[in-house]
Amino acid sequence: MNSMLYTLYGFAVFFMVFWSVMWIVHILALIAGRWKLHRKLAQVPSYETPLPGVSIIKPLMGVDPNLFSNLETFFQLDYPIYELLFCIEDEQDPVLMLVHKLIDKYPAVETKLFVGGRGVGVNPKINNMQPAYEASKHELILISDSGIRMKEDTLLDMVNYMTDRVGLVHQMPFTCDREGFAAAYEKIFFGTVQSRMYLAADLLRINCHTGMSALIKKTLLEEVGGLKAFGVYLAEDFFYAKSLTDRGWKITVCSQPAMQNSGHCEVYTFQARLRRWAKLRVAMLPTTIVLEPLSECLILGACASWAVGLLFDWDSLLFYAAHIVLWFMFDWTLLCVVQNGPLPFNLIEFVIGWLLCETTRPYLFAQAVLDPLIQWRSRVYRLKWGGLAEEVKAKVKY
Repeated sequence: MNSMLYTLYGFAVFFMVFWSVMWIVHILALIAGRWKLHRKLAQVPSYETPLPGVSIIKPLMGVDPNLFSNLETFFQLDYPIYELLFCIEDEQDPVLMLVHKLIDKYPAVETKLFVGGRGVGVNPKINNMQPAYEASKHELILISDSGIRMKEDTLLDMVNYMTDRVGLVHQMPFTCDREGFAAAYEKIFFGTVQSRMYLAADLLRINCHTGMSALIKKTLLEEVGGLKAFGVYLAEDFFYAKSLTDRGWKITVCSQPAMQNSGHCEVYTFQARLRRWAKLRVAMLPTTIVLEPLSECLILGACASWAVGLLFDWDSLLFYAAHIVLWFMFDWTLLCVVQNGPLPFNLIEFVIGWLLCETTRPYLFAQAVLDPLIQWRSRVYRLKWGGLAEEVKAKVKY
C-alpha cells in the first residue's frame, strides 16, 4: 500500500513539474514574441557592406486561387540581388502557364524554370528542387513553399539575421487574413500552439524548424552532401537544421512570420496536415508519444488538477477551470502579439475556434499514432524510427 501511495505521489509531483514548465514556455513565448517579432531593422548600406545574393527555390505543384498573387510578391521584393528558381515536377501541371505569365510580366527579374526534377531520394520535395539547387549561383538559398506570401522587405529582414555564426534563418509559420471559419481555425492554431513552441524554442536555441520559408548558407549544405543528402527523410527541414546545430551553427527566427496564403482552406484538410506533422514528430522523436499529449491544455489541466487535489487537498474542479481560463487568456494575448494588428474575427469566433483546436488535437494525435502511414499528395510513405522514410503502394484514406 505504501509503495502504491509513493507511486501516486510521484506521478502527482511529475505532473505539477510539467505543468509549471509549460507555464514557463507560455511566458517565454510572450517575451520572445514581444522582443523579436515585427521589428524594423535598418538596411545596411550596400557601399559599406554589400548584401549577399539569394537564390530563391520555389517548388510548385498544382494551382489554387491565391497562387498567382502569392508568387507575384516574390517578383516585387525590395532586394538588390536575387534569382527565382521555379521547380515543377510534371510538365503537364497547369502551374507552368501561371509561371510563364509572371516571367513575361516581370522580365527584369532573373528567373529560371526547372521541370521534371531528379530522383535523389524518397522525398518528392527534394527531388523536385534538386535541379534548381544544383543550378543556384548565390551563397544564400531561400527554400520557400508555394503558399507563402512575402512583403517587399521580407527577404531583407531574413538576410539581416544571417550573421557570421548563424547558418539558417527561418520564418515562424503564420497565416494571412482570409475569410471563413476554416481560415480562423488555422490562424488560431498557428498563432497559439505553433507560435508558443516556436518562439520558446528559438529563445532556448532548440531546433523547432519547419521548412516553409528558410534561408540557409549553401556552403554548409555542401559540407554534408548538399540538399540531396536529406532526401531519405520526409521531414528534411528538421534534419538539415539539425545538421547545422550539430556542427555548432545557430539557427534563428527572423522578425516577420511566414504568411501562408493558400487559396484552399478547409477544416478537414488542415486537420489532415496536423495528423501528418504529428506522424513525422513521433518518428523523429519517439518521446513525443508521451510528452506531446501531456502538453495539451485539457489533458495537462486534468492531470495537474488531480495532482493538486492529492498533494495540497485543493478543489480540483476549481483549479481545472482556472487553468483553462488562464491558458485561454495567454493564447489570446500571444495571438494578438503575432498578428500585430486587428484580428479578422471577434472574441466569440476565437472562443469557438480555440475550443475546436484544444478538443480535437488529442484525438488527431491518437489517429496519427495508430495509423503511421503518411499520404503526401498522390504518394504514400511509411516512416521508420529516426525519421527515415520509404514509399509504399497502399493508399491512406483521410
